[in-house]
Amino acid sequence: MSASDASAPAVPVAPAGRVLIALSWAGTIVFGATALPVALGAAALDGVAIAVALGLFFASLGVWAWALLAAIARTARGDDVAVTTLFLVEGRVPAHVRWSLYGSLAACLAATVASAAANPFGVLVPMYPLGCIGLWGARHGTFPPRRTAASR
Repeated sequence: MSASDASAPAVPVAPAGRVLIALSWAGTIVFGATALPVALGAAALDGVAIAVALGLFFASLGVWAWALLAAIARTARGDDVAVTTLFLVEGRVPAHVRWSLYGSLAACLAATVASAAANPFGVLVPMYPLGCIGLWGARHGTFPPRRTAASR
């Protein structure tokens, strides 16, 4: 943590932001709970694991669309939102939020790597926590004001 981070005022996490973090973790946990047993040989759960993986992937499409539409709306209101800053959750973001969002993605990636041979559809699932990161950034992140063409 740099000296500027220590002196920055704490940014409260809105209840909606906490719900989004919880949904990201819930998807990761459900995916891991269905995909890992299949990877360990529980063939009886194969159909459930495929359904969960595809369900989370299709849910991620909605999350991504919502994130991008929210980012477009923020840009229209004058924020300088770039895709990279949106998904890297830059700016004044509480460390626990950043760790939680990226922790969910890391756990999902670990479950994906561990189960990809048994459930190839699982490779689509990391799109869900990544979309949650973008949606959190679009809804709750801070961005600098957009520069106008005249100020360039």
